[in-house]
Amino acid sequence: MNLSRKKISVALLLVVLFLLPFLSDNYWLDVATLALFYVVLAQGLNVVVGFAGLLDLGYAAFFAVGAYTTGILMTVYHWSFWLTLPVAMAFAAVVGVIVGAPTLRLRSDYLAIVTLGFGEIIRILAINLSITGSASGIYGIPRPSIGGYVLSGQMDFYYLILIVAVLAVLAVRRLGTSRLGRAWMYIREDEDAAEAMGINRINMKLLAYSIGAVIGSMAGSIFAVKMSAIAPLSFSFTQSIMILLAVVLGGLGSIPGVVLGAVLVITLPELLRSVEDWRYLIFGAALVAMMLFRPQGLWPARYEIRMTASRVSPTTRKGGDADVGLDAEKYNA
Repeated sequence: MNLSRKKISVALLLVVLFLLPFLSDNYWLDVATLALFYVVLAQGLNVVVGFAGLLDLGYAAFFAVGAYTTGILMTVYHWSFWLTLPVAMAFAAVVGVIVGAPTLRLRSDYLAIVTLGFGEIIRILAINLSITGSASGIYGIPRPSIGGYVLSGQMDFYYLILIVAVLAVLAVRRLGTSRLGRAWMYIREDEDAAEAMGINRINMKLLAYSIGAVIGSMAGSIFAVKMSAIAPLSFSFTQSIMILLAVVLGGLGSIPGVVLGAVLVITLPELLRSVEDWRYLIFGAALVAMMLFRPQGLWPARYEIRMTASRVSPTTRKGGDADVGLDAEKYNA
């Protein structure tokens, strides 16, 4: 019964999202489109940070790789957008392997510093290379077309990114429940124990990093054709922090939580626009309060809920026969 209610809720949500362009004005439709971009990006980072436990502070670099690959191929070589999409995803995967192979042996703060440096290197390359348009960026990126229909309106790109967001959520959900997902979670909890059990932690980390790069590049390619112009300022360190914030806010490893976090990161500042001078202070205070009182996220993953419940379970505080009975249950399980 619970499963059927969940399916009905998801179906109703999809219906609302499909009808949203007819129920809102252009301003809120643009906000919803940006929120869907963040849903895709946050799901990609969720594979890296939420599943594999790799703190990545330069994720916007893969967003930039996808956008610039599509922009260059469409403006310089006159490729179709649909042909540039797999090329951008493959190129991002290759970049992820090249960067990840020597760096993913690092842990915790050292890995975060290296990924931060990688993000800045990509941004500086975009500023200085002539093929990327230097600091001015790339302009006049053509709109994609399906048959004879050109995707040019706000509603067109809303539905395009909505389809991509749904596919990204489904793909990440399947990955999370697969053997790969379980291997990533073992590595996140204890790398040494996972390796002792036969998991190749370097290969598994590299795979997570590459998959996250592919998802981020896909969002970047669509962003390039939607805006028809891209510049290095769009892929700054702040973007990486906002994407990471969406993952942490929703709940590490939680698919619906990350969706909720991405939506809140975009919509909350807009809802507070009436108090423009104070909105970022209010937004920051709300985040600090959430980290203090709800550190596992607004919608934590199911295993996090079980772990929290086990910590406060009365049976864990009793001694004697209760502990013996609990141990016997674990052994029988």
